[in-house]
Amino acid sequence: MRTRSRSLVTALGAATLLLATAMPGLAQSPDASSAPPVAPDGLYARVLENGTIRVSIELNYAPYSFQNPDGSYAGFNVDVATEIAKRLGVGVSFEIPSFDLVVAGSWADRWDMSVGSVTITEERKKVLDFTQAYAFNPAQMAATAASGITTLDGFAGQVVCVGAATTYQQWLEGTLTLVDAPPAATPPAGATAFPLTTDQDCAQSVQSGRSDFTGWLSSADTVEAALAAGTPMVLVGDPVFLESLGVAFDNTVADNDSLVAAVDRIISEMRADGTLLAISQQWFAGKDRVTAG
Repeated sequence: MRTRSRSLVTALGAATLLLATAMPGLAQSPDASSAPPVAPDGLYARVLENGTIRVSIELNYAPYSFQNPDGSYAGFNVDVATEIAKRLGVGVSFEIPSFDLVVAGSWADRWDMSVGSVTITEERKKVLDFTQAYAFNPAQMAATAASGITTLDGFAGQVVCVGAATTYQQWLEGTLTLVDAPPAATPPAGATAFPLTTDQDCAQSVQSGRSDFTGWLSSADTVEAALAAGTPMVLVGDPVFLESLGVAFDNTVADNDSLVAAVDRIISEMRADGTLLAISQQWFAGKDRVTAG
């Protein structure tokens, strides 16, 4: 966030507490005394007036987000975004921009926030505002079965497929600056990134017989799901880093502070009441992907 306050409540004092019980859309926690509610203004007020919050997700990133045959969207991020909208008191509509457009910022009012597995990094904080992390994602290497690679060092000098503009590409290129995360492993010497539009494009390329690369780096859950579906690849080593995923907002929107604060508060509520964990366990085979460590 910028230096502006992310909550208007301090100035509003007791009047805001009364407002919280009278107006729809005010984010409140189960224990109202634990933190003050967030009064809507700016972008938050416009979202309430519209009755819908526009959320960007990725279309081809199972189990985080994907499209069903009937055209509906599903996945961990979809359920998290839907619950946030519910607690804001509005509906949700999904936008499907390419990931590089999301992390570039300057969204030109095409969507209000991203629940699209956007890792919080120092570089991205220059153009995006973030909530606290709503999930923690291990980054996992995999190798094509034909390559015979069994160790991380085996990728030295090799080509590794990644989603374009992702932290996976940044890690391979040595530019990754994670926030509130343990140190990342050292990338294999001389390994180069082969970016495709989405992470799943890497698995689908291997399934189609392409041999442009010998490795794939993505979310551990995405990799494991692809391997379980028959992609001829194998897991290699432990996760190479852990990334904190935050709900992201375009920081060129000067009046977004109360919406960022409200969504941040809702994430705290969802963690405290077990909703985040339940969604994680549903989509990640019983795993807890919402607790750090």
